[in-house]
Amino acid sequence: MVHATRVRLDRWLWAARFFKTRALAAAAVGGGKVELNGARPKRAKPLAVGDRLRIRRGPFEYLVVVRALSEQRGPAGVAVTLYEEDAEGRRRRERLAEELRVAPAFRYEGKGRPTKRERRDLERLKGE
Repeated sequence: MVHATRVRLDRWLWAARFFKTRALAAAAVGGGKVELNGARPKRAKPLAVGDRLRIRRGPFEYLVVVRALSEQRGPAGVAVTLYEEDAEGRRRRERLAEELRVAPAFRYEGKGRPTKRERRDLERLKGE
C-alpha cells in the first residue's frame, strides 16, 4: 500500500472502498454526494490527513475523518484503517438499516396488465 502526502478525493474514496470504481466515486463527487470539510469539492481536490468527509450513498450517510492516505485499492481490512467513522453517524446509519429491514416491502397489487390466467378468466366471463 503506497502512502502519499496528498491524494485526489475520488482516488481516496475508491481506495477506502466507499465506491467500487473510480468512475463511480468521481460521479458521486460531481453529483454533490460528497462534502469535504463542509464544502462541495471537485473530484481532483487533494485530501490531507484530518479532513472531514460526509458521504451519502443511497439512504445512508457516512461521517468520516481521514486518518491515512492511499492511492491504491487494497484489502477491505486495510481500507478501514484509512478513515475513522463518527460514532453518532454509525449509530444513525445502523438504526436506519434496521428500520428499512423491518419495514414492509412494496407488493404488487394486481394492477396493470393481466396475466395469461387472468386474461382467460376474463374471456370466459365475457363469453368469448
